[in-house]
Amino acid sequence: QVQFVESGGGLEQPGGSLRLSCAASGIMFSSYGMDWYRQAPGKQREWVARITRDGTTLYINSVKGRFTISRDNAKNTVYLQMSRLIPEDTAVYYCNTFPVIGGSWGQGTAVFVSS
Repeated sequence: QVQFVESGGGLEQPGGSLRLSCAASGIMFSSYGMDWYRQAPGKQREWVARITRDGTTLYINSVKGRFTISRDNAKNTVYLQMSRLIPEDTAVYYCNTFPVIGGSWGQGTAVFVSS
């Protein structure tokens, strides 16, 4: 069974940084691209960033230059380094495979950006 455990969220001031982690299990991690998504209060979940199997990265325009996605295949973990945070980054952040398989989602990790 595919499982994702996200962690690293919290309260941060604008301009600050956070590093999110997502540990995956039940899959051959290195065989999948990995995505980060986020869902802000009252909004639909949106895709944020992707890292492919070969390490190519893609980002939604609003986080380009501020967020960096990376992966450690030995630890079955994908990371999202977030810097220069803004209040609009406030959301619950989730990871998943690309493409999504089995419809499994983790609990997410909440990020709250406020002064």
